[in-house]
Amino acid sequence: MTHDRRFRFGVAVTGAASGEAFAELARRAEGCGYSALFVPDHFVDHPFAPIPALAAAAAVTTTLRIGPLVLGNDYKHPVVLAREAATLDVLSDGRLELGIGAGWMTADYEKAGLPLDPPGVRIARLEEAITVLKGLFAEGPFSFRGEHYTITDLDGMPKPVQQPHPPFIIGGGGPRILRVAAREASIVGVNAFLRAGEPTATESVHSLTPAATDQKLAWLRDAAGDRFDDLELQTLVGFVLSTDDRDSIGQGMAAAFGVEPRDALSTPVALVGTQDEMIEALEARRERWQLSYHVVPSESLELFAPIVARLAGK
Repeated sequence: MTHDRRFRFGVAVTGAASGEAFAELARRAEGCGYSALFVPDHFVDHPFAPIPALAAAAAVTTTLRIGPLVLGNDYKHPVVLAREAATLDVLSDGRLELGIGAGWMTADYEKAGLPLDPPGVRIARLEEAITVLKGLFAEGPFSFRGEHYTITDLDGMPKPVQQPHPPFIIGGGGPRILRVAAREASIVGVNAFLRAGEPTATESVHSLTPAATDQKLAWLRDAAGDRFDDLELQTLVGFVLSTDDRDSIGQGMAAAFGVEPRDALSTPVALVGTQDEMIEALEARRERWQLSYHVVPSESLELFAPIVARLAGK
């Protein structure tokens, strides 16, 4: 089914002072019209483990969708993840969006003592894990023998409410991972190129320009073929700033990151300006890149809520 490209919005939780504060954040996101609440999966600078946090969010909401953005595949065996993800989908009455990636942040691996394999190996392992997850979500026993995983006559339990499986979110900024997303995902994250293992690397910053985003969309279209029109395209808007002096902020961003001011203001990961200017930017990004699903950090929930009220579902 061709995706309608209507706007929807999510919140990525960066932290909360207590269980009640987290619950209130989830309820507030739902009340403001956000479509989904996401929890990252990093050992560094992110306080909550995704699976229990998402279960807590589901328990205090009724329509808010939930998901990890995104799980590091190397941190959990897919048999374990299949069981946990299906349980989340059942307990939330079918509200899970399953974000999963190959793993990228060097600090996670170093501090946890995990081996950091080359990107190609991690992506190949992710591809096998997705096969395992989808196999265990399906009816009946599942067997698989690959280079990284071997599954023998295992009937995954429980089965998710959403069939044949919850929507997968897979994202990235390089051609190989976008090819995987084009084939396996329902929602594709158009993200930075993170091969360097840190988001502040020069390579990552310059992979967020409009021209670089054009290239990612070209890779994705080529890989997806006829399936492209079915995909929902998502991006994480990490920087949201309300101001009536957009040009001055753009000049400062450009100087900090070594790009042109126009490119700094047009990058999909930033929204700067008045409400009307932000809305104009979001509409332009949907027109140029088909981006309709935007996720903001939880500290921007209230600031961004008026935008959600004006655009969600349109």
